[in-house]
Amino acid sequence: MSNESGKKPVVHKKHVARLQREQQQTRIILYTFFAILGGVVLLLVYGWLDINYLQLNRAVAKVGESKILVKDFEPRVRLQRQNLLNQHVQYQQYAQYFGMDFSTQLQQIEFQLASSETLGQSVLDQMIDEQIVRLEAEKRGITIDSEELDESIQSSFGFFPNGTPTATVTPTEMVLPENPPEILELVTATPRFTATPAATATAVSEPTATVEPTITPTAGPTATPFPTATPLTEDGYQTLLSDTDENLAKFGFSKEYYRIFYENQLLRTKVREAVVANVANTEPQVWARHILVEDEVTARGLIEQIQSGMDFAELARDFSIDTGSGSQGGDLGWFGAGMMVAEFETAAFALETPGDITTEPVQSEFGFHIIQLIARQERPLSAEQYEQAVETAFQEWLAAAREEYGVEVYDIWKQRVPSEPNFITAATEAAGVSLTAQAEQLATFEAGGEETPEP
Repeated sequence: MSNESGKKPVVHKKHVARLQREQQQTRIILYTFFAILGGVVLLLVYGWLDINYLQLNRAVAKVGESKILVKDFEPRVRLQRQNLLNQHVQYQQYAQYFGMDFSTQLQQIEFQLASSETLGQSVLDQMIDEQIVRLEAEKRGITIDSEELDESIQSSFGFFPNGTPTATVTPTEMVLPENPPEILELVTATPRFTATPAATATAVSEPTATVEPTITPTAGPTATPFPTATPLTEDGYQTLLSDTDENLAKFGFSKEYYRIFYENQLLRTKVREAVVANVANTEPQVWARHILVEDEVTARGLIEQIQSGMDFAELARDFSIDTGSGSQGGDLGWFGAGMMVAEFETAAFALETPGDITTEPVQSEFGFHIIQLIARQERPLSAEQYEQAVETAFQEWLAAAREEYGVEVYDIWKQRVPSEPNFITAATEAAGVSLTAQAEQLATFEAGGEETPEP
């Protein structure tokens, strides 16, 4: 029946209850939907923050209270990888131009690029050393002022606002002490390996202009002249700085990272000088001769002959299988620590009085030795030997400083070693695109000071 009287329909209580339930369910569904949506958004935001901020600000190592962060570690690995790729291209070019075999060098580079953990460890060690140097510089009051830093950067870029300095070489004479007079009782000839005076060159400055390789034709009416470097202007210098910033930014470095790089260099130089200031430029050395034979029985027989009065030099000429020294009566000349195999060195330095011989054969990987001491003396190191002694002392100090400053390394670095750039990404780039000369120089430093390969 229709409701012709206009009266409102009667709403039963059960209808109201059902409507309320439906509205409540709708609200629950909406609330659940927005809660899920909010959770997804929060997860996405957290993931973005974790990747782009939280993880990048996690420490891969700690030196004292100084932290080495992921965001600083990753760009250094990328720069090192680019340096290795550049070296790989250079070796290939040298092999093509000069017909030389660089397969060993190429394989070594390929191994480093393929072994991300080895490469990452190398870069991390460099960064730890830099932090140690900075902390030591602070402790010793060693600083780098802005003028000194600017001058170093300008010089490295080949910019000399006050004129290009002239490199000078100052020879330093190495005076050798007189041989002890008692040696004349044993030998009369000058030993073959006696050191000769050497000169060390001290360069005031070594400005070099970076010039692209030019191949001069081997045939033709005229030779192609080598390019002449044009002095760098202020505008050109500023352009190079800008280009360097741009190129380094591709690897993830902050603006003007090159200033930090050069400051690290200067601090390392000054700290190294302070650390190795007391390294002696002389060392104890012995002058010895020996007879080398293949078996112990022969060696013992020769010892008995020498003890009975036979001439050491004559026996060396007749029996020593070391033909080089044997023809000189077994004479080895002066030598210091680290120049002979360990067994031989220990036995030679254990002899005290000139003329003494080893009463037991000394076995080494080469055979059995009979050694005679001719003289002992404190003698100067050559320039190369002194530099090696200095570097050894500095590396030993760095190892000890790791303990002193409490270096901690966190395993997270192993998951944060970039795999790019690599041969694939390099191949997809436009031919000829590379770092500027300054960025390549930075990459070379990150390799531990390794020089650009030369043919």
